[in-house]
Amino acid sequence: MSIYDRVNTELKEAMKAQEKTRVNGLRGIRAAFIEVMKLDNATTVPDEKALEILRRLTKQRKESIDAYTAGGRSDLVAEEQAELAILEAFLPKMADEPTTRAWVQAAITAAGATTQKDLGKVMGALNGAHRGQFDGKLANQLVRELLPA
Repeated sequence: MSIYDRVNTELKEAMKAQEKTRVNGLRGIRAAFIEVMKLDNATTVPDEKALEILRRLTKQRKESIDAYTAGGRSDLVAEEQAELAILEAFLPKMADEPTTRAWVQAAITAAGATTQKDLGKVMGALNGAHRGQFDGKLANQLVRELLPA
């Protein structure tokens, strides 16, 4: 079953079960899917595009959580965290830190990087080999850690 179909099915189930938070989160995902479908005049969203959308929405939720935490709005933080959990259920598991570190090391070697000025080359090589399988923030941090200034 495609991600688009899973979202629609789970939305129907959440509506029947009257799970308000889950319904709101799934409606947000579905709205983002419909927006893309309108642009392409499509009847569904391919899984690759759906994953891009879900990653974008996940990033937005994380940024909102940081902003609400800084502003002392714990009620809104909890709401965003609930929606983030719903989003993450549809995303494949990201590589853990040791795996990402090994990939970064391989990318550094492949790109022939010698200083942090080569960060773009390393990230490009890493994305080429493992797009969507790692946390970009973690990878960036590891590149900076492994390469001399």
